[in-house]
Amino acid sequence: MDMNSATSQFKNRFGYSPARIVRAPGRINLLGEHVDYNDGLVLPAAIDRATYIAFSPSVTDRSTIVAVDFDQPAVFSVEGLSAKSQTDGSPLPEWAHYPTGLMWALREAGLATPAMDAVFLSNVPRGSGLSSSASVEMAFALAWQTLGGWTRSPMERALLGQKAENQYVGVNCGIMDQFASACGEENKALLLDCRSLEYRSLPLPESVSLVVADTTVRRKLTSGEYNNRRNACEETVNLLKDDLRAMTSLSEVHLVDITILAKGLPPELARRSRHVVEEIGRVNQSQSLLEAGDVQQFGQLMNQCHVSLRDLYEVSIPELDAMVEIAQGLRGCYGARLTGAGFGGCTINLVEREHASEFVERLAKGYESNTGLHPEIYICRASDGARLL
Repeated sequence: MDMNSATSQFKNRFGYSPARIVRAPGRINLLGEHVDYNDGLVLPAAIDRATYIAFSPSVTDRSTIVAVDFDQPAVFSVEGLSAKSQTDGSPLPEWAHYPTGLMWALREAGLATPAMDAVFLSNVPRGSGLSSSASVEMAFALAWQTLGGWTRSPMERALLGQKAENQYVGVNCGIMDQFASACGEENKALLLDCRSLEYRSLPLPESVSLVVADTTVRRKLTSGEYNNRRNACEETVNLLKDDLRAMTSLSEVHLVDITILAKGLPPELARRSRHVVEEIGRVNQSQSLLEAGDVQQFGQLMNQCHVSLRDLYEVSIPELDAMVEIAQGLRGCYGARLTGAGFGGCTINLVEREHASEFVERLAKGYESNTGLHPEIYICRASDGARLL
């Protein structure tokens, strides 16, 4: 899938060539899971799976957007945004909440959103933990910037995408997914402080491959479990304010203090907070390891992360655990863990490049034998963020 596919689909639907094409990648998160909404450190990378949009200004005041993957159009105007309705009064399809939510957030910021004709297609699997929604948001942000004649930095566009997802779609996500899709760098991981929004890139060694393994078990973040985890973190902060009076997030709790503080919390909140604080500690450790090219030790941190997500944050499922356990026993695997919110989706595996193809074959065979499910497994690389092509 590439710009040629997007161009061809646009011509088929609208009968003329698009003005521009934009590409925005999905992402994996190497470390720092469920940390972004706790204002901590995260370590994502954009990947070479992406959403492509072919678009042109509309000659009417209505936007017509065709989701090729659903074989479905949505036709809407500014007047129907708040009601989430199409111009004929029917409800917007659920996938359309991402572009219309982005349009809503841009207009809230006083930015022009001219009507467009567009098609979009993606090879980021939906519901897999690779942030397909963020890639759609960041692609449309750049498309509307192009049509609207305004300019915002990649980070500013990411924040607008987060606002759309929080306040329009209804998923109380942090900034990481939109940030990685907007700001990705080729062959680099991005170390982001989710409180200050300062970030820097860290090298990914040429000797390793990023292997994404899709369990094919789908999750739906709007079903509530993600928001429940976030609510638990906020409740913990409120309870710990007696001990740490100026505290506003779990990122302010020191690693040496969490064991003592957790004793005063209800058991579930103690587990959730321990994961967050210890996970931020792992991201801190990872900086010097990546700079030194120490993939062995970095992989161990990924393995520890999975155990924590499984036992403390309780967002894993048997299929994810099986995928990780099989991967960790294969030649060339430095580390494996679930990536994304959990409850289904993908694992991320750090694998010695020369063994990557063999790893994919053996992992697929082992997982299918264990679960009866046929996985989708991709060898990926870190890629640039959202770009006009």
